[in-house]
Amino acid sequence: MKRRDFGNGPGCPVEVTLDLIDGKWKGVILYHLQEGRLRFGELRKLMPRITQRMLTKQLRALEVDGLIVRTVYAEVPPRVEYALSETGLGLRPVIDALKKWGDAHKMRQKPEAAVSRKETGAAGQAAPTVVTS
Repeated sequence: MKRRDFGNGPGCPVEVTLDLIDGKWKGVILYHLQEGRLRFGELRKLMPRITQRMLTKQLRALEVDGLIVRTVYAEVPPRVEYALSETGLGLRPVIDALKKWGDAHKMRQKPEAAVSRKETGAAGQAAPTVVTS
C-alpha cells in the first residue's frame, strides 16, 4: 500500500483525507474505535464480513498512517488493543458526518429498492407486462 507524499506539491485536502481512509473497511474500523479501545476479536465481531487477513492489513495501515495506536500488553497470552490516536480522534467529525449521511441515504433508498424489486420480480428479471384491450 503505497502512500503519496502530499507535503510536496499541490494536492486537494479532500484527496489527502480520502487517501488515509480509503477502502471499504478503514472508515468502519475508525467508527467502531470511537467507542474506545477494542481488541482484534472484538473488532471482528463488530464486522463479521471482514476477513482476518483484511482486518490485520487495514489495522496496520491505519497504524502506519498514525490514525490508531496499537498497545501490546506483556501477558500470557499477549493482549493487544487498538485505539484512536490524537490524529484519529480528529477524524471523529468526518466519520460522524459519513454515518449521518449514510443513515439518511439508507432511509431514502428503502422505498426505491422495494419498487425496484417489485418491478424486476423475484428472479431479477423484468416482470411481464399485461396488456388489456
